[in-house]
Amino acid sequence: MPPNPQEARMINIREHFRAFLKDRNQRQTPERFTILEEIYKLNDHFDADELYIHLKGKGVNISRATVYNTLELLLASNLVVRHQFGQNQAKYEGAYRYRQHDHLICLDCNHVLEYCDPRIQAIQEMVAQILNFEITHHALHMYGHCKRENCEFRARKGLAGR
Repeated sequence: MPPNPQEARMINIREHFRAFLKDRNQRQTPERFTILEEIYKLNDHFDADELYIHLKGKGVNISRATVYNTLELLLASNLVVRHQFGQNQAKYEGAYRYRQHDHLICLDCNHVLEYCDPRIQAIQEMVAQILNFEITHHALHMYGHCKRENCEFRARKGLAGR
């Protein structure tokens, strides 16, 4: 039976990372592949310490240094992208065959919402054509206050009506 689309995607991701490590004479350790697979299971933004704590909570015997070093390798291999949302710690997310998307960041609870609007892509292409510029990627981050009922900060500060 052929693998389902999610399994096939993970096979491709692992092979991409394996080839990247081989090309750079880096070791292909089980820990590196465990980190890679957990990142793609999370399917969300995370910081390095959150990933480390998540892995430890699952009983994975791994060092914080291994997590940080593996993230650097995953960044270099284009399997992970790093975001710097304001003053907060860097956040990461899986980036294999990365679909373009942008972010809304709540200034109260730091919740990150992703969205994709094809009009932004059209504007990017038009600007690139007009200015004779090759755009390789973009990042659009909008900051404000979420209206989520369960926003912890707003509930603590009595800002529910905001």
